[in-house]
Amino acid sequence: MLILNSSLHHQPPALNFQFLRRQTFTTSFPVVAIPSPAFARTDVSLRAAKENSSQYVEVETEGGEGKYGNRSNEDFEGEFSWQGSSGRREEEINYDKDPEFAEILGSCLEDPQKARSKMEERLRRKRNKVLHTKTGSATPMKVKFNKFDFSNSYIWFEFYNTLLDKDVTLICDTIRSWHIIGRLGGLNAMNMQLSQSTTDKRPNYDAIQGANVTPTTFYNIGDLEIQGNLARIWVDIGTSEPLLLDVLINALTQISSDYIGIKQLVFGGTEFENWNENFTSEDADCSVHKI
Repeated sequence: MLILNSSLHHQPPALNFQFLRRQTFTTSFPVVAIPSPAFARTDVSLRAAKENSSQYVEVETEGGEGKYGNRSNEDFEGEFSWQGSSGRREEEINYDKDPEFAEILGSCLEDPQKARSKMEERLRRKRNKVLHTKTGSATPMKVKFNKFDFSNSYIWFEFYNTLLDKDVTLICDTIRSWHIIGRLGGLNAMNMQLSQSTTDKRPNYDAIQGANVTPTTFYNIGDLEIQGNLARIWVDIGTSEPLLLDVLINALTQISSDYIGIKQLVFGGTEFENWNENFTSEDADCSVHKI
């Protein structure tokens, strides 16, 4: 009896020992490999673990590529960080700023009349945003010629008021654009194929005819000189091309109506109103602007 009691007394520790040897511990979370301190962020690791609870997450390691290939730190952080989804959503919205206008452009080839009616309706609804208040003059600009020579003449401007800085910028930009197009031969009345063709059929342009016409150019232009409400500019157009003058007159007519009131535009002549030839840019309301 004493022997049996002794064996029973020592058996439980053996059983406990076997139970401890067979016990194992496993984790239900996958291992996330973080390659560098740049990615060692708590929110990145937790989000990666939650979104990939059934598989390992591979990221780029030093000297090799993982699941995401050659991607920069900013790309990785933008996808897994809390700011990634909102940033991409804003970017998608920016690509789709005006779906109404996109629909109008998409239907202009299939049904031009329908697209035109939609555009007119759009302009009526957004008239206040599209159209600006006119600051020019309701009186049409007068145009006069005074012994104008295409190769050596002044063009004179008389405005209703003294020009502001923004007005001077607009006039200079207009004259500069006119000079550039003329100098490149863009204002050639001898090659007006499209404007002289009928509109009831598809336009056709003859490149050989366009290349063989007599070229036109705009040789030289001076600075814009301003005295109060008067201004002048010297031009050397070179060739007698009336289209050059028509284009300038059209542009200035619109400017006079919408932006800056121009009382008259005079081509030619060496004297105009009370213009002072001995003025300097230091005088009051006097300035010279490069074209």
